[in-house]
Amino acid sequence: MIKGKDIIIVGIQPWDIEIGSNCKNIAVEMSRNNRILYVNSPLDRISKFKERKTEKIKKRIRIKSGKEADLVSINSNMWTFYPKTTIESINWIGSKKIFDSVNRMNTKKFTNDIKSAIDRLGFKNFIIFNDSSMFLGQHLKEFLQPALYIYYMRDYLTKNPYWKKHGVRLEPKLIENADLVVNNSTLYAEYGAKYNKHCYMVGQGCDTSLFNDLERDIQASKDFEGLPKPIIGYVGFLSSRRLSIDIIEHIAVAKPEWSIVLVGPEDENFKSSNLHNLSNVYFLGSKDSSELPNYIKGFDVAINPQLINDATIGNYPRKIDEYLAMGKPTLASATKAMDYFKDYTYLGKTKEDYVILAEKALKENNENLETKRRTYGTSHSWENNVKEIYKYTELVAKEKGIKI
Repeated sequence: MIKGKDIIIVGIQPWDIEIGSNCKNIAVEMSRNNRILYVNSPLDRISKFKERKTEKIKKRIRIKSGKEADLVSINSNMWTFYPKTTIESINWIGSKKIFDSVNRMNTKKFTNDIKSAIDRLGFKNFIIFNDSSMFLGQHLKEFLQPALYIYYMRDYLTKNPYWKKHGVRLEPKLIENADLVVNNSTLYAEYGAKYNKHCYMVGQGCDTSLFNDLERDIQASKDFEGLPKPIIGYVGFLSSRRLSIDIIEHIAVAKPEWSIVLVGPEDENFKSSNLHNLSNVYFLGSKDSSELPNYIKGFDVAINPQLINDATIGNYPRKIDEYLAMGKPTLASATKAMDYFKDYTYLGKTKEDYVILAEKALKENNENLETKRRTYGTSHSWENNVKEIYKYTELVAKEKGIKI
């Protein structure tokens, strides 16, 4: 267990992001026993212009002008920091040499800002935890001289067009330069191990107390009243980049007596899909995260019909832990990441598999299986996730003779 240390967290998701964030959950858990500085990404010049009318940019401008504080206390052990520096937007640059040169300049400006926060907080002998920032992260170790540098890989970002352009070349360099690489997927761990022997799978966490209906009385949402059973349900962003509309439609058409319930905001493809023309498909809209247990409670089978592609094959689906923590029969696409859950879930590859496996899940569900699922799902707490990160941090520090 790491206690009484100073940890700087740098990532690509800001503290005021509107969706859930692994990095924020990890930061909060780490702050229980350590001092945490959560550093938001600096404002880049193109975003400053194109998004100038948005509140997030207006806020950064107020901070830059001194009208709002750049260093904000979150709790007694944690602060979030908004850099005042504006960096150059460089991803459009084709030349590797020019990109690297300007990226180094950007990072120098960024780290000078971070140093001001370090000085004000009196951080010493600190650890850097970099959540997926593969461009600005290239020179953090050089410019900030941490006691130990951890790179956290939780998504296959180099499959995303934005990060792919320069990330395919630069992320391996960053992985190689890090003291420790931690991953939430066996696929990412295998990828990272090509460049750094200290690359480990640490799993992921979820708010297990929120989804533990043995510890608190969770009632199914009233939105389920009157819906025909069984209810096959999904919670989360309905993104056609990650989810298969075809699988959902096939289940609904093959089993018109079932209710297919989808809880979450829709992208444009979902909004215009034929799913809205099917009488047994129910779109319940976006809900506050605190309400999600009430919706999962009403499911007879919980699903995660992911497309199997470069963007999803290694992606750790947090909702699987949430489903399992509530003991629900869980059906998902057979991605590499889902190997982690294979003993507790039903895994399908085709739309036909989904119907067959949903029927099987409904037929064989029992109290014993529900208990096994709950035990496994609730073991994936943020506390246990951070303990795994600490375990490998201490292992690497000892092997390299690093005092932390």
